[in-house]
Amino acid sequence: MATRAPTFGYVKLKTILFYYFTKPMLVMKFHNLAFLLLFQFSFAFDQALKFPQSSSLPDSKQKQKSDKAVAANIIFKSADGGQTWQDISEGLPVNLLEDGIPRDGFLANDSGIYLRTGNGMYYSKPNSTAPFWEKEISPDNLSSIVPGKTGMLAFNYGGQFLQKLNETGLWLPIYEDFQGKSVRTVFETGNTVFVGCDWGLFKSDDSGKSWERVYDGGWVMKLVESDGVLIATSQSGIIRSTDGGETWVNVISEGGVGIAVERIKGGFAAITCSTETETRRVRTSYDGGKTWQPIDADLPESLNIASITEVGGYLFCGHPAGIYRSSDKGKTWKLLLPAIQDKVFNLSVSGNVIYAIPRSGGC
Repeated sequence: MATRAPTFGYVKLKTILFYYFTKPMLVMKFHNLAFLLLFQFSFAFDQALKFPQSSSLPDSKQKQKSDKAVAANIIFKSADGGQTWQDISEGLPVNLLEDGIPRDGFLANDSGIYLRTGNGMYYSKPNSTAPFWEKEISPDNLSSIVPGKTGMLAFNYGGQFLQKLNETGLWLPIYEDFQGKSVRTVFETGNTVFVGCDWGLFKSDDSGKSWERVYDGGWVMKLVESDGVLIATSQSGIIRSTDGGETWVNVISEGGVGIAVERIKGGFAAITCSTETETRRVRTSYDGGKTWQPIDADLPESLNIASITEVGGYLFCGHPAGIYRSSDKGKTWKLLLPAIQDKVFNLSVSGNVIYAIPRSGGC
């Protein structure tokens, strides 16, 4: 009978026995090492049972990870002349798209601030704390909101208008006799109402019962009034009226359109697009809009400057680089809040508080 070859187990046993009897010191060291490793494993396992594992993330990151996602970088607020800015986005939809906030989708007054989105309107009380916003009942198909004489006005591009009664949630139809479409803005001053459209500017002196087209030089986007002088952005630049809006003349025309116009202390500020310099220009007027002085020499040139406003004796400019502030009427500018990604801040003021909404391209 052939002798059976020793198996692997048999060889392994012989090797162990050999080292056990011929190298006792080595075996002792092996036993000690095994015991030490077994002790450490047992201790670690026991500790793991007693102390739950914690994340290596900082506390704030752990909270963000465990809590519900919070909206951020949608709207900012400063109540100290732009020195500090507070993100007051919490309470708004986390997935709010930037195109969900229309050009006229924000309104601030003494009673609070309103933000119109693609699927609703949100309200924030003055001096509210996080979460800052609560959803309001609002008309679904009227996306733009502007201040009115007796309450907020809402409108859409198709020419529908509603007015919100103060201290109520009621919205009532208004200006139903307006027959125009492609509406861009509504502006009430005194007993006069203006509606700016893609094809001109309309005026009513009888609460909207009858309308007259008073400007036919293309679209009109925004109007402001001070001391009987009306200033508006238009397709041809900045236009002005001193007879209650009956006639209009161009006061800034550089081949481009009017971007923004605001009232400031003692005058007006405006932004226009210049085809000659291929930039947007920023100007102010302190003689009722007759003459305009450039105030952008210290600002980086850009085709996306979005807004100009004033609060607390400072001028503020929404620029692609961020929010700039000037304390000397635009001679020099200081960057206060850097831009977020490729967005440009659109600025609004209520009292001594300034609000900033970042938008792609600025508009």
